[in-house]
Formats: sequence, C-alpha cells, structure tokens
Amino acid sequence: MSTAVKEAPQEGETVLVRRPGPQELHPLRTHRRRRTLELALAVAVPLVLVLLWQLAAARSWIDDRVYPAPSTILADGWDRAADGDLWPDVWATLKRVLCGYAIGTVTGYALGLLMGSLSLVRAALEPLLDALYVVPKLALLPVFLNMFGLGEGPQIALVAATVFFFVWISTMAAVLAVPIGHRDAGQVFGASPWQMFRHVLLPASLPAVLVGARIAAGVAVLVIVASEQIAAADGLGHLIFDSRALFRNDVMFVGIVCVAVLGVVFSEVVRIAGRLLTPWAPRDRGRSQS
Repeated sequence: MSTAVKEAPQEGETVLVRRPGPQELHPLRTHRRRRTLELALAVAVPLVLVLLWQLAAARSWIDDRVYPAPSTILADGWDRAADGDLWPDVWATLKRVLCGYAIGTVTGYALGLLMGSLSLVRAALEPLLDALYVVPKLALLPVFLNMFGLGEGPQIALVAATVFFFVWISTMAAVLAVPIGHRDAGQVFGASPWQMFRHVLLPASLPAVLVGARIAAGVAVLVIVASEQIAAADGLGHLIFDSRALFRNDVMFVGIVCVAVLGVVFSEVVRIAGRLLTPWAPRDRGRSQS
C-alpha cells in the first residue's frame, strides 16, 4: 500500500500518512497466524469445558450419577464400540438421515428452482407450502405412520419433509435474487432455457442453496433423533431415551455425544462439498483468504 502524503500543507491543515501494516506487508504470514489462533480457540474452548466438567464430577460439585464424568462416558462408549453394541444404533440413524436428506434435497431443489423461475407456479403453490412449513414436523409423524406403517418409512419421510422445506425456501429465494442484469445478458446472447440455467441461474444461486442445504443437514439429525425417541426400536434417539428410562445416564451421554459428532461431521461434509462445488463463492466463518 502506497504512502499518502499531502505536499505543502497550509497552516492549520493535518497531513495524514498511511503506512502499510503487517497484513499488507506479510499477508501469508498474517493469514497463517490467524488460522492458528482460530484453530487454537476452537480446540481450547470445548477442552476447558470438558476439564471443568471432569473436575466438578471428581470433586463432587455435581452428582456423577446424574452427570457422569467425561472419563466415565468415554470409557463406556469405548466399551460399547469395542463390543459392537454401539454401531447398529449409529448405522440406523445414519441410514435414515442420508436417505431422507437425499430425497428432501432433490425434491426441494427441483421445486424451488421451478417456483423461482415461473411466477405462475409460485403463485399457485407458495401459499400452500407456506402453511405446511409452519407445521411442526414432529406433528407429521402420526400421519407418516398411518401412510407407511411401522418401520423405516415414517422416519425417512419425516427427515425428507424437514429437509425439503429448508432447501425449497433457500433455492427459491436464491433464484429470485439473481440480478435481472444476468438474465438480460443471457437473453441478449440468445441463451436457451438449459443454457440460461447452466450458465446464469445455477452459478448465481448455488452458494445460497448450499447454505440452506448445510442448515438442513444439522436439522435433519435433530429431527431423526427426536423421531427415534417416539417411534423406533433402534437408533441413537432410541438409545438415549431407553437409557434414560433405565437410569443409565452414562449410556445416555454416550448417545448424546454420538449425535453431536454425527451432526458436526455431516454438516462439515456438506460445507466442504459446497466449497468444492462453488469455488467462486466467498468462504464462510469469516475466515480471511490468502
């Protein structure tokens, strides 16, 4: 950055000099330091909380029968994983989330794209979908049980319905937010409907669509866990609810930790996929770019 100097200042005037700072002189080094600090904070904060929890349980500041120490939870989780008792529940939950998420994402994106592109379709369907959107999705579980009976169908349908609305809203809003100048440019060059979608609507709307898909990934895990506590014979939600009923709080916390890990990993996979699909989009989390 160049230094700004005002020549021959008049009496009473102030000369401002702007000198380059570390970020301008050493951008790569500054970026690395910031990334190191962010990573240290991301690790230190949860680690401190876990250590405080362990200390509170060891000093009997909390009842370890209700809130087992993290070491107890880790040991029990390790034993259940080694014995093979944990993986069937993890796989049951993961399978339902993946199937429901795939169905909800595809249908939500297709309908959102259609409604964002065609005003008559939007006018016909938006009031109905807005009314269905505000209905708590768990309230639809009895409806899905009547439709699909007991088994995997109601669980997958509930996740799909939840994800559908998040993806539909973000897709429709993203398509409507595409600048009119981009559309006009495509029409001037004689773009066909497919070319307009491929070269205008898709790249302009995809970053916002993927934000909605990432939010839906976390919500999908929340919904399936709640659903499994009500109407499932396996899965992490059933493990948490059943353990609490049997006063096995250590096992209950193992299930809670597994849900947290599953939600974080699933959300991060969607985020990374979004970054690979949209390299032109700004990076999230406020991270500076080198």
